[in-house]
Amino acid sequence: MSSSTINPGILVALPELEPSSPFFKQGMSLRVTGKLQEYIVETAVAIIIDGGATLMIDTQNLRDLGFRIGSIYQFIGELLIQPENDAILKARVGRNVDGIDLNLYHQSVLLRRQFESDLMKLREA
Repeated sequence: MSSSTINPGILVALPELEPSSPFFKQGMSLRVTGKLQEYIVETAVAIIIDGGATLMIDTQNLRDLGFRIGSIYQFIGELLIQPENDAILKARVGRNVDGIDLNLYHQSVLLRRQFESDLMKLREA
């Protein structure tokens, strides 16, 4: 019997998801947050935006999540890179996070990364 491991979603800001980014890899497990710009019911694809960057989200596996244009959502899933470096996140978790201060959220992500980097340096010493 084979066991499958579900990797945690790495916190990533949408502007960081560009082809030269270390986060822009096929199958990479990510956690992204953004404002819902569009939702296409026929394909269950949501398009979120943050800082001028957009990302398509495949929401086929999500249940009981109502989508409202202009609301802020957070998704965890795997990045699928299509031809022409177009990416779509196949979401396994999604939630509405209206009320979140996105600027403060991005600052906390940067502080967390710095803390984790410092911790790794301490462990290596």
